Amino acid sequence: MKNASIFFFLLCFVLFTCSKSENPTTDNDNQGEIETPLSPNVLLIIADDMGLDATSGYNLDNENKPNTPNIDALMANGIRYTNVWSSPLCTPTRAGMITGKYGFKTGITQVGDVLSTSEITLQQHIRQSSNYQTAIIGKWHLAGRNNDSHPNEVGVGHYAGSIPGAVNSYTNWDLTTNGTTTSETSYVTSKYTDLAIDWINQQSNPWFLWLAHNAPHDPYDYPPDSLYNAANLPQADGDFTEEHRKFLAMIEAMDMEIGRLLDNMSETTRDNTLVIFVGDNGTGGSVSQVYNNRRAKGTVFQGGVNVPMIVSGASVTKLNAIDESLISTTDIFATITEIITETPSDINNSVSFVSSFTGSNTNPRTFVFTEIENDDGTYDRAIRNATHKYISLENSTEEYLYDLSMNAFEAPNLLNPNQAPISNENNDELNILKTELTEILEN
Repeated sequence: MKNASIFFFLLCFVLFTCSKSENPTTDNDNQGEIETPLSPNVLLIIADDMGLDATSGYNLDNENKPNTPNIDALMANGIRYTNVWSSPLCTPTRAGMITGKYGFKTGITQVGDVLSTSEITLQQHIRQSSNYQTAIIGKWHLAGRNNDSHPNEVGVGHYAGSIPGAVNSYTNWDLTTNGTTTSETSYVTSKYTDLAIDWINQQSNPWFLWLAHNAPHDPYDYPPDSLYNAANLPQADGDFTEEHRKFLAMIEAMDMEIGRLLDNMSETTRDNTLVIFVGDNGTGGSVSQVYNNRRAKGTVFQGGVNVPMIVSGASVTKLNAIDESLISTTDIFATITEIITETPSDINNSVSFVSSFTGSNTNPRTFVFTEIENDDGTYDRAIRNATHKYISLENSTEEYLYDLSMNAFEAPNLLNPNQAPISNENNDELNILKTELTEILEN
């Protein structure tokens, strides 16, 4: 009887031990995973000349939208922002993103201005405070035309793309890789995607990739047939031109390549990547009829500076959300810095909007500002708060005040001398905006 008891005890011990070894996930293991979370990767995708009127989900000109299932999926799984302001043109917006400064602070207020090598870029700032790898792939447009090494000179760890503001054609362009330039005949949107996939696959540390597409900037032409569905595009008729049809096709091709890039990530990498999709200014030559060409790209009216931005992925808990916070594209600098360093910090003229990724809507700014320098040295400037927008053209020789809460398309001009006198309430808003504009320019 004694031997039987000993045998039973030993059998129970063996069974218990085997059971433990076959189920290796223990409380301690789970605890270890929680204590060592993965640092999020950051993918910033910039579309060129793609305004709100060309983006689904913004309720503008819904009849003539491109088919963009991948961008739509980012919206469904994240946040679309409705009050993001850029500069009116490509170069100043990109300079603002990469420095966190307004154009008058960097001297970048027109197309073709060159970013000084004395500026601390976002890529430099990140590498000074983290182990992140950084790269820019795509359009640069911060060096003029004659300095192929400029991205590396301002602290970009790896650069591959097109230095000037536009390519000769989407299948005949110059590819510059860390200072060396070669001729390229691959479709530019697809080539950038290939380069992005290759670079991401080479990374063993967390990474930040700035992917700047030329699309849908002119020259307008149809992409390869495999990248868009011609049957889904409206036929050119009346106000809808063949040029606009090509423009939509180029957006569809970019969307398909965004999908290919995301699909080439492992599930772990994709889940651990924050994606920011943003336009660099309003729509260019192929403007929807909701705006007119005099109030689109190159102007400080809404059609020139109110751009789409979508944030999705790691760190974002809100799904299919709409955020009306006032945001400047310069704020991308502080936002990406906070995501990577986990340290909230407003930098230069950049205000982080990370707080909007979770919980209720937040509005870190009370004002948003933009400007452009004219060829004669005068400036067009605009500033807005939650409800009103003030525009000063050519150093205040022409002025506008709009109540955007009443009409998002900037009508009527409350300062029009042919209209009824401005109300006391609107005059108070005007004085508040003018005072804030003066403070911005003097500080």
